[in-house]
Amino acid sequence: MNRFHTTFAFVLVTVLSTCGTETTSQQSVPTGAQMFAGEASENTFQFVAPALSDDELRTGWISLFDGTTLFGWEANSNANWTVTDGGITADSGTPGLLLTAFEYGDYELRCDFRLAAGGNSGVFLRTTSDPTSPVTDCYELNMCDTHETFPTGSLVARSRAPDSPAVEDGNWHSWHVRLAGRRISVELDGAAVLDFQDTYDAARTIGRIGLQMNGGRVEFRNIFLRPLELQALFSGHDLSGWRIVPGSMSSFEVADGAIHVLDGPGFLETESVWDNFLLQAEIRTGGAKLNSGIFFRAMPGTEDAPSNGYEMQIHNGFRDGDRSKPSNAGTGAIFRRSTARYVVADDESWFQCTLIAQGNRFGSWINGYPVMLWTDDRELNDNPRKGRRSKAGHVSLQGHDPTTDLRFRNLRIARVKREA
Repeated sequence: MNRFHTTFAFVLVTVLSTCGTETTSQQSVPTGAQMFAGEASENTFQFVAPALSDDELRTGWISLFDGTTLFGWEANSNANWTVTDGGITADSGTPGLLLTAFEYGDYELRCDFRLAAGGNSGVFLRTTSDPTSPVTDCYELNMCDTHETFPTGSLVARSRAPDSPAVEDGNWHSWHVRLAGRRISVELDGAAVLDFQDTYDAARTIGRIGLQMNGGRVEFRNIFLRPLELQALFSGHDLSGWRIVPGSMSSFEVADGAIHVLDGPGFLETESVWDNFLLQAEIRTGGAKLNSGIFFRAMPGTEDAPSNGYEMQIHNGFRDGDRSKPSNAGTGAIFRRSTARYVVADDESWFQCTLIAQGNRFGSWINGYPVMLWTDDRELNDNPRKGRRSKAGHVSLQGHDPTTDLRFRNLRIARVKREA
């Protein structure tokens, strides 16, 4: 059962890097390995590929837990969250939540958990950062040894699940949750345990995901999410909905269901504009260490100002044979702002990209792995190259130079309404 607290000291487990001024030097930007607390040096970072199949990656699954650190998570109490034996665990301190950096609306969530005997925990869905009521502030998926009112699989104070098998047996168990609009369905170890339709006027539509430590030892691993309700940004057949920025020297052609970008410099931008969104795409470079980017919240491109926006970098080069040392910020970085913590993708192979822009916080995943988390704390400016832009802007694909040879396909996007 839940224990809500009216006041939480908000403790950042993930330290977000910031860079306040425009600069052409990459060396002044913190690397990803410096973004999470508790790491003694970059050498302590270890890449663990998400256990996601190629089909799962193509359909949009990402990993919320990198398997070795608390990168991308924040705690709202002093519970002793750590990573042990490939799992996130806690067993003491003030009860509270370990929260995702971003809010999510409609999605599928899978995760494994292990609960000690007598334990009491939960997974909070669409939660506020500081929930005080399970009726208004979240959907609390309960995990406990015994509870007469809301046994494991129930949504606390909302819907009781039938008595589920014991989960405090020292074994790992698995959740598969789907949130689509007002409907929440839950499977435990592959068996359906709950199908809930929220009929309240104030049904929650978005919020963070929180792992709860309420009493006793709890562990979580294999935490995967697939966003739902994305719409196609590219038809796969033509460039309807897109326009070439005047003065571009790049060519943008549709072939084999992909946008093929050659030569440069140049930009292809959407006619629509987006502020808070989740974008997914498949990308393939046609050569080694090619340079490109996906620009977003961009000002309308003109011949004099081609595309002034935030740039999610595309560059798969790295130094000294070490993928934790990107040679040019790294694919998934916010160029000139935050370096990718690891170069996941290979050149001349298709790879999957997820980008989230939410308020002044940005994150990216490459092949399902979290590579970047950055908060823009600069002063407001319509031009993201000069300051923080909160206004909606175009999404654009970059042709960088005469060597450019990239393909983009399966581009899809969801507008994200932030928590009020």
